[in-house]
Amino acid sequence: MNRRSAFWILIFASVVLLPLRSPAPLMYVPGEGWYYEPYGESAKWQRTRAKDQLQVADEAFAAKDYSTTRRAARRVLRVWPFSDYAPRAEYLIGRCLEVDGKDEAAFNAYQHIIEKYPKSSQYNEVLWRQFAIAGRFLNGEWFRLWNLIPLYSSMDETAKLYDKIVANGPYSEVAPHAQLNIGAAREKGKNYADAVKAYDTAADRYNGQPLIAADAMYRAGVAWEKQADTAEYDQSAAAQAIGAYTDFMVVYPDDRRVPAAQDAVTRLKAEQVRGSFQIAQFYESNHKWAGAIIYYNDVLQLDANSPLAAQARQRIEILKPRLQSTAPEK
Repeated sequence: MNRRSAFWILIFASVVLLPLRSPAPLMYVPGEGWYYEPYGESAKWQRTRAKDQLQVADEAFAAKDYSTTRRAARRVLRVWPFSDYAPRAEYLIGRCLEVDGKDEAAFNAYQHIIEKYPKSSQYNEVLWRQFAIAGRFLNGEWFRLWNLIPLYSSMDETAKLYDKIVANGPYSEVAPHAQLNIGAAREKGKNYADAVKAYDTAADRYNGQPLIAADAMYRAGVAWEKQADTAEYDQSAAAQAIGAYTDFMVVYPDDRRVPAAQDAVTRLKAEQVRGSFQIAQFYESNHKWAGAIIYYNDVLQLDANSPLAAQARQRIEILKPRLQSTAPEK
């Protein structure tokens, strides 16, 4: 054996036989991810019992040491996934994700609790955490790509989050508020038809809660009114809005929003009158006397005392002879 071979054998033996210490090795644990951990550091947060491991996570969270919280909580889920301590561990992971601004991931972590641990003592608290997250998206927070890159704001996705909350607990404390916010998200996305459906569901399902039901009925009227006020005035939506506001005022006559509903009905009826009058003028300009008379009469039926009603009566009297003169002889 030559000297060079002996040298390399000695080096190899040293590497294999001598303990190797690194001040901060990069570690990866399935379910926990990558992190740096100085030599001997694991002994400070790892425990041999689920209860003790969760206590580490709780204490770290209280101390705002979110890195240790995540590692300790994830170890509970990885080593003791069916223990009584797993739901709390999942909850702490969700809280850490919220702190990191990863709201979608946090929502999903809470969803895991709902689906895997339906008897968790923190069930209602989890629903309220989900509600808070959905509220941030309703207020304009952007959804993220890979939980990192803010990509877009979406009222459709926000409504789906509220849908999940309602499905998780239709008769929980948070559900009525989530159902209302499905409508609010649809309304913000200018999907007024679906907004009305959401509000109608809230009014029907939670009719035993007057504050919720009244709010839902009033908001349905507002949504119909917004639909009516789209680029091309929607007469049918205006009629629906008037009906919704009227129902609201009949069922909740003492609500503080009744004056606003009355003003809206007056405004909508005036717009209906104007719309019918314009349609009548269109028919008249095209010598369609029968159509013109129908819509002038519609003006009178909608509001016989409106400023346009007097003009409508005059036009009807003028057009009747013309209509008769063009009628075919029997």
